[in-house]
Amino acid sequence: MTDRAIIDWPAWTDSPPGRYVLEWEQTQLDRVVSDVFGYHALQLGLPQLDALRENRMPCRGLVLDAASGASAPYSFPRAGPHGGHGGNGAGNGMHAGPAPGGYAPLPAPGGRSAVWCDLLDLPFEAQSVDLLVMPHTLEFTSDPHRLLREAERVLMPEGQLIILGFNSLSLWGARQSVGKMTGRPFVPAAVDLIAFTRLKDWIKLLGFDLERGRFGCYRPPLDSDQWLSRYGFMEAAGDRWWPIFGATYMIKAIKRVRGMRLVGPLKVKKPVLAAGLAPAATPNTRNHTQ
Repeated sequence: MTDRAIIDWPAWTDSPPGRYVLEWEQTQLDRVVSDVFGYHALQLGLPQLDALRENRMPCRGLVLDAASGASAPYSFPRAGPHGGHGGNGAGNGMHAGPAPGGYAPLPAPGGRSAVWCDLLDLPFEAQSVDLLVMPHTLEFTSDPHRLLREAERVLMPEGQLIILGFNSLSLWGARQSVGKMTGRPFVPAAVDLIAFTRLKDWIKLLGFDLERGRFGCYRPPLDSDQWLSRYGFMEAAGDRWWPIFGATYMIKAIKRVRGMRLVGPLKVKKPVLAAGLAPAATPNTRNHTQ
């Protein structure tokens, strides 16, 4: 992330459009993660959103890098002397340390541990995480493809990946494009917004099956609560008439591992003869020819 992104997120999430987006995303996440089961669940980035509060897995962690951690400084367990990819899940082999940049450490939401690391090099074993939530994480990383490959690496077979992002094919995306040219972007993002269709292609190439996709936030990109409330009627209309043009989207995908499957001992079928035919030589025919 850039320094500007560090400053933008906390201020923007406290603004009327930021609260509007986070409220919609929190509602969607609360509904989706509640029925995902397993042992380890992780949220990558955006500490202003409590993506796992309705999930019931015993080990839930908030994974932050230096930029996202500086925007909301929690207590950071750092990798111990045997840390790195040798850990077997969120928080294992780590000890608490101060937040980077001299910030006073605060407890992570819901008593969950916060892990500080490079998001492009996650300190978790391969196939060790059951649920991974990435709220706007791809929009702030310098290498979205590598981050998705890391997500695929740490997820278990049949593990679930949830991605939230801003939709470039929307009124908000159009204002963002104009704002970046004039030096006044509307939403905080270190890179260009990723189109929903392009993201679907990326995750399919990594072996994920798209289970669910949903758009939301159909009101125009306005800066005040008063004007946003005036366009509240566009929520129902947009969901019905132009659903793919919502300002934000949520994707839920499942990691599939395709390969050989053991089916038991191989059974050899005997050849089936056509009606009226007999084998060329049988014990009975040999006896008759002697």
